[in-house]
Amino acid sequence: MSQIDSEPVRGIVLKCFSVTVFTVMAALIKATSTGEVPIPPGQQVFFRSIFAIPVIFTWLIMRSELSVGLKTFRPIGHFYRGIVGTAAMGFNFWALSLLTFPEATAIGYAAPLLVVIFAGMFLGENVRAFRLGMVGLGLAGVLIVLSPQLTGSGPSDAVRTLGAVVALMGASCAALAQIFVRKLVQEERTSAIVFWFSVTSTLLSLLTLPFGWVLPYGSTLVMVVMTGVLGGIGQILLTSSYRYADASVVAPFDYASMILAILIGWTVFGEMPTVTVLIGASIVILAGIMIIWREHKLGLERTRQRRAGTPSG
Repeated sequence: MSQIDSEPVRGIVLKCFSVTVFTVMAALIKATSTGEVPIPPGQQVFFRSIFAIPVIFTWLIMRSELSVGLKTFRPIGHFYRGIVGTAAMGFNFWALSLLTFPEATAIGYAAPLLVVIFAGMFLGENVRAFRLGMVGLGLAGVLIVLSPQLTGSGPSDAVRTLGAVVALMGASCAALAQIFVRKLVQEERTSAIVFWFSVTSTLLSLLTLPFGWVLPYGSTLVMVVMTGVLGGIGQILLTSSYRYADASVVAPFDYASMILAILIGWTVFGEMPTVTVLIGASIVILAGIMIIWREHKLGLERTRQRRAGTPSG
């Protein structure tokens, strides 16, 4: 049986659920960073990571893969991926406390665009002119989103400028983490990649303990624990979606998070996205979808060429 079962509708549904879960998780991160007892980003990373581990264990037990699912042949690769991925989480969580929910979400869309550039730089992938053009268009959209934060001069503008820079750093680290993942998947199981990242990020987050961790209680404690549970569930849903459909089919549904971010930002945090944010986000989303469409088309062409070159029995 092939690794991908052809059930695209099921894959799309799972992908949409994963996007919803991750967006709700991000909303909880934002809520716990600005509440009565603000939780610092390093501590948020700790809760997000450690409480995802039991969820991953449960998933492996249900799939009868516990004995093989955690084996690794590249521990150093997991460690490097863990460093970059943990930094991405920390920066992204910090950005959520400094920016509106839609702004942080829109800037985060720079990550898949940067993956294209980094893949050419570090993996030797052939980046064609079309992809480079779409990356340029997408980054122009990111600059439009960033423009209000980078042109202000007041105290509140300084905070938003810092948030924009931090969000971009988070997107850059997330893109680098994807490069490490691309290398790891050649030899490692997805379950091992997810598990060892959670372990590594849990341990690395403890290094921030001297920098002002607080004692969460009540609803704040429940919310930070839920970030880990939801993070684990979201990762399982995401992994499962790629089991039932090609990446080119489910990847565009990542951008549904913008709609959810606008709704949550408006109803929960009282944040309405500006026209500038909406225009910039739309450009970024268009560029991302065009890259996915182009890669899907090239993939179909390569499949036809392989079939045409296969000798008859």
